[in-house]
Amino acid sequence: MSGFVEKPEPIQVPGLVHLHTGKVRELYQNEAGDLVMVASDRISAFDWVLPTEIPDKGRVLTQLSLWWFEQLADLIPNHVLSTELPAGAPADWEGRTLVCKSLQMVPVECVARGYLTGSGLVEYNESRTVCGLALPEGLVDGSELPAPIFTPATKAAVGEHDENVSYEEVARQVGADTAARLRQATLAVYSRGRDIARERGIILADTKFEFGFDGDALVLADEVLTADSSRFWPADEWQPGRAQPSYDKQYVRDWLTSAESGWDRRSEQPPPALPRQVVDATRAKYVEAYERLTGTSWS
Repeated sequence: MSGFVEKPEPIQVPGLVHLHTGKVRELYQNEAGDLVMVASDRISAFDWVLPTEIPDKGRVLTQLSLWWFEQLADLIPNHVLSTELPAGAPADWEGRTLVCKSLQMVPVECVARGYLTGSGLVEYNESRTVCGLALPEGLVDGSELPAPIFTPATKAAVGEHDENVSYEEVARQVGADTAARLRQATLAVYSRGRDIARERGIILADTKFEFGFDGDALVLADEVLTADSSRFWPADEWQPGRAQPSYDKQYVRDWLTSAESGWDRRSEQPPPALPRQVVDATRAKYVEAYERLTGTSWS
């Protein structure tokens, strides 16, 4: 059992129809048929959406995505139409709302990995492969791969786990041409992001993208290269053979699995509320990633 500890009631706004409540985002449709995405301050861990929010998290994710969309504009179009607040929307939506083109979404999590860790490491230790792709012997947690790889996953519902699948399975599901376009776009965007992050002292270990079609055009959607969708590591602390320090919700995971939390993730009990020090430390990591990548101060 997992999902929302406390599922929120969506805010009703005149002229907007609420479509979906995700782990972080609320999705609406306006009268023109465009999508309105609102990033909340919710945070998830171990397939649970926690009862405690991280202040400013939704704004940081939204503003960082907008910055990245600009860096990637010559590689691939994106779905953003406007950042203008819809009429009648609450003031708290400012800075966390995107009006986006409605796309025919591809039901695949497009994951790129440049370093070995997480579920990829688990599979590698069992079979020397990741998503069926053979890798050389001798790699450890945090090793840089010989070249970035495309390791897609199924897109799971809230409370369920994404599952890695082979490229061949993606081709079977969406067609060979679309699979090839997804792989090419994923690796191109990852490589651009990796190079930009490296210039700023950050390793982009892996990341996931979502794509949709606007007619025949493949379009980058949702969020991009944020601390929610990516593993960012400080380059000056990178040391293969151990878990790496990261700019994400590691403080949350570490506390939830500590004796202090009193929570057993193997039980069916929902996780407890986060203490203030964990909230503050997590917010600081999200803000630090934004500031280091964009070179601007978060206010």
